Amino acid sequence: MDIVDAHCHIISEDLARYPRAPIGGKQSEWAATRPVTAEGMVGRMGDAGITQAVLVQATTNYGYDNSYVLDSSRHRPERFVAVGTVDPLRPDAAASLKAAVGDGGLAGVRLFTSGSTVPTQGEWFVAPETFPFWEQAGELDLPVCLQMRLGPATRQLVELLERFPGVKVLLDHIGYPDIAASPARAGAEVAELAVHPGLHLKLTHRNLERLRDAGERAEDFLGPVVEAFGAGRIAWGSNLPAAEQSLPELRTLAEDVLAGLPESDRQEIFAGTARRLYPQLVRA
Repeated sequence: MDIVDAHCHIISEDLARYPRAPIGGKQSEWAATRPVTAEGMVGRMGDAGITQAVLVQATTNYGYDNSYVLDSSRHRPERFVAVGTVDPLRPDAAASLKAAVGDGGLAGVRLFTSGSTVPTQGEWFVAPETFPFWEQAGELDLPVCLQMRLGPATRQLVELLERFPGVKVLLDHIGYPDIAASPARAGAEVAELAVHPGLHLKLTHRNLERLRDAGERAEDFLGPVVEAFGAGRIAWGSNLPAAEQSLPELRTLAEDVLAGLPESDRQEIFAGTARRLYPQLVRA
């Protein structure tokens, strides 16, 4: 099966060339204790039978300095594309974004509004100051990965999707829906958002572990979400090395949870969606 890892992170061993500059000033635990270099990622991909990957900026290690993901994707264009992080509140955000894409540049961009080192959900991603950034992303047809939590901030997400319907937004970890509490309720919450055609979902171990634990009730989430969005708007990402498991284990987790879907849907989730979002992923 053709597989693209749509969400993994890399950390360089060269602190002089690629110094730490985490958003919020706090390095994530995984970046400190189990970093994986670009070359290490190539080896892990080989072990897992994964052909290509999207290098998502390790925001909790490098902040807005995208040098390492860019250098790595330029060195291994047959393997990687780079998704960097920008500050959309800066007055020069739109110009900086335009300058960062193109031949050998960023294939996508990520906004980090919440996470282990930023526990309070930031809702600034739809502030008026960000509008030039969103307009530029739309003009560039550049996918925007949004790390956020569904809940109180869902209102801002909907506002964003309505204001900029042409922008492709890829919701990291599907916005952390509370599958453990109720797969059916979480599935309905996510499925409601499918009316916005620009919204795509990134399915990772954060969701897959909850679905595995739900057993037969996993279908209560997967059924309505896949029906509403279609597999062509869902992409799988490992989240290695933020995820503690090995890459082969993360692949197996995804294959096991998604085994009940038609083969055509699985192919979309494992590769097709990512290849459409990131056309720079040219198959060898």
